[in-house]
Amino acid sequence: MQSNITILTRLFQERQNPVNADQMEKYMKNHFPFFGIKSPERKEIEKQFFQETEILKEPFNQDFILELWEQAEREYQYTALAYIEKSLKRLGKKDLALMETLITKKSWWDTVDPLASKPVGKIAQVYPEAASETIDAWAEHDDMWLRRTAILFQLKYKQKTNEEKLFQYIRLNAGSKEFFIQKAIGWALREYSKTNPMSVKAFIEGNTLARLSVREGSKY
Repeated sequence: MQSNITILTRLFQERQNPVNADQMEKYMKNHFPFFGIKSPERKEIEKQFFQETEILKEPFNQDFILELWEQAEREYQYTALAYIEKSLKRLGKKDLALMETLITKKSWWDTVDPLASKPVGKIAQVYPEAASETIDAWAEHDDMWLRRTAILFQLKYKQKTNEEKLFQYIRLNAGSKEFFIQKAIGWALREYSKTNPMSVKAFIEGNTLARLSVREGSKY
């Protein structure tokens, strides 16, 4: 019986496109190799894969995700994200350890940001204590991508945003010279300003933030 990875690899190899792969690798600063399968086509492949394997009917499989994360081509990690997104209702606090592993391995914005706003955001919304138990430590972690995740995990919370936590995490990282941290701060403030513009305005005026963060956070 073929393994799930073997089946997925066959589907990817049948549709690989070297010209697209070259363009996609350049766009991602040559951090990762690609099969060259663009998003719409990859989603078709994933749909076929999920139907063929029926893996979504089985218990949530962390080992499958970790195996995908070990594969070279970036499309495997995107499929892991798709599998996680389709399994959000089955995630619990214990799965934050898995998310931390994924955030800190093969790290780049294209995987970290979906992990922050979807599974991490979902888990912390269902289990609010996860912020103080786990995400507080991420906000001060040596790993930049965990800090970015802490800043961004409430991105879709709107009126349910824990403003105190958001501003706390931003203050902890306000002095960072890292582009991805400065950008995350601006992005988080911009999104929250759609819900509470006066609070964001007061925060920006009352704190010393990087110019990029202020520009991004002040758009609305």
